[in-house]
Amino acid sequence: MLRAGCRAALPRRPSGSAPRRGAGGTAAEGLKQTPLDALHRARGGRMVPFAGWSLPLQYEQGHLQSHLHTRRHCSLFDVTHMLQTRVYGRDRVRFMESLVVGDIAELKPGQGTLTLLTNEKGGITDDLIVINTWEDHLYVVSNAGCADKDSAIFRDRAEELQATGSDVHLEVSDNALLALQGPSMVRVLQAGLLDDLAKLSFMNSISTTVFGVPGCRVTRCGYTGEDGVEISVPSGRAVELAERLLDVPDVWLAGLAARDSLRLEAGLCLYGNDIDETITPAEAGLMWTLGKRRRAAMDFPGAAVIMAQVKEKPRRKRVGLTSVGPPIRPHMAILGPEGRPVGTVTSGCPSPSLGKNIAMGYVEAAHSRAGTQLTVEVRKKQHPALITKMPFVPTQYYIAK
Repeated sequence: MLRAGCRAALPRRPSGSAPRRGAGGTAAEGLKQTPLDALHRARGGRMVPFAGWSLPLQYEQGHLQSHLHTRRHCSLFDVTHMLQTRVYGRDRVRFMESLVVGDIAELKPGQGTLTLLTNEKGGITDDLIVINTWEDHLYVVSNAGCADKDSAIFRDRAEELQATGSDVHLEVSDNALLALQGPSMVRVLQAGLLDDLAKLSFMNSISTTVFGVPGCRVTRCGYTGEDGVEISVPSGRAVELAERLLDVPDVWLAGLAARDSLRLEAGLCLYGNDIDETITPAEAGLMWTLGKRRRAAMDFPGAAVIMAQVKEKPRRKRVGLTSVGPPIRPHMAILGPEGRPVGTVTSGCPSPSLGKNIAMGYVEAAHSRAGTQLTVEVRKKQHPALITKMPFVPTQYYIAK
């Protein structure tokens, strides 16, 4: 997310969490399966555990080619592991604004926003996409690894409001979720839509029929930096829709590995790596998610802490880094001019698009200016790293004229 969304890291160890019931079955090893599980395996997907689900890491073409194909053409990602929640009732906006920093009330029908679920200490509990649908509800997409936590927060808050007479209730969707990402997306998807994609801007959403499959929600967003959509589709017809999309030669299946390197090139945060409950929006450079009205009202969790940081300036900041030599990986120390630790890497990989190492992390504010030369400690050796503006690769989000 910061996806718009998603959001998936390259798995390094099995995850024991089971985020939600819904779309798909349960694998023998206790992992949940998406409706596309058999399709992934039949098409050469290397399946791995992630956030309690069995998901494809990559396919036979490999991570590098999958990444570059997404940038040049179009790829299909199975992101069914994300939590999809519908919020109903006349007080649904008040409910959501009691939990997040965004101005949900200002969203027009069909419009969405990336927002942050915060705690009383100003930390980021999760990053969410919230859509004000044309229908009678808010549509919310949460990160898979936070699904249990988010569900409990939503449920507890809804019960609190209901106890005071408020009208709000929740419904967890069992739809599958497919992300079609890349410059060929419009040509591929438009063939299966009556709606005109030229009228659908970034972070806007429609309920529609896609290649004959009714009951789909198409949202123009994604986690790659490319023009793309996420399609919420009834689980029983997810394979049918995926196969129709994959019939187009331009469309390849892509997995978690490409998703992670694509989002890092786009400068997008991964929850649990680049943002978490100990990091505030001011430190993460995400103050743009706070609506002007919400800043003035200071009526969201942690508002006093967050706004005090804005006034006083945070002591640390999230930055981008580029380097040559061995790859920069999470948890590596970032060192200042005299070898003193001034920060830590939170995400890093060799960039397939740029041919050099990219990373993001947190450094002391005094060392956060773009162009600052620092070093990163890789296997006990120091290697030069340059503070670099993000995104590393220009984003291609579409705004309708």
